Amino acid sequence: MRKLRVLVLAESCNPDWFSVPLVGWFHCEALHRLTEPLDAHIVTQVRNRDAFLRQGWREGTDFTAVDSEAVARPISKFDETLRRVTGLGWTVSTALDALPYAYFEYRAWKMFGAAIKARQWDVVHRVTSLSPTTPSVIAGACQRAGVPFVWGPINGGVPWPPGFHRQLRAEGEYLTYVRDAYKLLPFYRATRRSAAAIVIGSRATWEQMPAAYHDRCVYIPENAVDPVRFARVVSGPVRSPLRIAFVGRLVPYKGADMLLEAAAPLVRDGKVVVDIIGDGDQMGELRRIVAEQGISGGVKLDGWVDHVKMQERLVESDVLGFPSIREFGGGVVLEAMALGLVPVVADYGGPNELVTDTTGYRIPMGTRDEVVARFRQALGALAADPSGIRAMGQRARERVFKFFTWDAKARQMLEIYRWVNGQRDKPNFGMPFPD
Repeated sequence: MRKLRVLVLAESCNPDWFSVPLVGWFHCEALHRLTEPLDAHIVTQVRNRDAFLRQGWREGTDFTAVDSEAVARPISKFDETLRRVTGLGWTVSTALDALPYAYFEYRAWKMFGAAIKARQWDVVHRVTSLSPTTPSVIAGACQRAGVPFVWGPINGGVPWPPGFHRQLRAEGEYLTYVRDAYKLLPFYRATRRSAAAIVIGSRATWEQMPAAYHDRCVYIPENAVDPVRFARVVSGPVRSPLRIAFVGRLVPYKGADMLLEAAAPLVRDGKVVVDIIGDGDQMGELRRIVAEQGISGGVKLDGWVDHVKMQERLVESDVLGFPSIREFGGGVVLEAMALGLVPVVADYGGPNELVTDTTGYRIPMGTRDEVVARFRQALGALAADPSGIRAMGQRARERVFKFFTWDAKARQMLEIYRWVNGQRDKPNFGMPFPD
């Protein structure tokens, strides 16, 4: 069987950054490693060019850098100014991204459109943007050329849970009330109608996708882990006091404040130590909580840790405490599980699809006070009886290395490529992946 030639669109893709650019990089790197069954060429934005070259990639052979700065730069500056002046949050940035992304695709089509029309590519796969609100301006052109357009994984838009309006306002997420306005964007329906496959990153995204397109949807969560960056494993006796880590931006929806309030009595009693790994606007509030609760002796607030050094810090803990109330993906949950930490997460959004009853604890949602009380109960129970932590952590690690490495994700994508090229039936990996 000949190699499949895949043109991968990854506008946001950079190994030196975090969040979506890092997801894009790991995804593309894994596809690029599948040299025997496919030939993947990455098309990215010019701002990522130097990072690709530093990784030893060959421009023109392994990747192409598209210069869309004529639109991307002024929109980025406008977004930065708008958010600073108005206090609006992540949703406004996602909305503004549609225009520079459309220009990126337009420029990519000018470079590769003739080859696509000549059927020199078997698949065009858009990896980033991850947002389902950002349409494609070339999906229809690919369909007319007879080349399958694969879209995703797409993920985002988990509704704010009831009872957390203060956090919504603190995040400046007022546009969430009119989020469905993205359906009025040009190419909204054309993207869904023209895509040969839509890779869905969460059950919430599946539920938001019109049922008419479900026959084209395949569930694959957006996040995975790099086994090189997360090769160590927590071992030896569980520490006393129990070590609990939190990883993430220090912003209201991530819930680091709730974790500190939940753990405060346990810290004062010498039963747990909490390591807050991250930085952000909420750092001052967290320091105030630590001072008011009198728990400075059992809380670390050292700021951010570079991703390549994350495992060294995480293996100092036994449990991940992650009460994020609106997490789309949950990559940090997988990274902690890969090291053998037991995750304790809010039963909402992306994390509850990664964690199972045998690999961690999913804390039911409720009001803020209820979430704090339930986390306190779960953490207290683990501190009182840590005997099952290492075995559960090992099961969590095994789950990650079976389903959630980037190489596993690349193999899953390969099966989708084969499906849209008529080489196999539609793949079904389960939703969520089985325990």
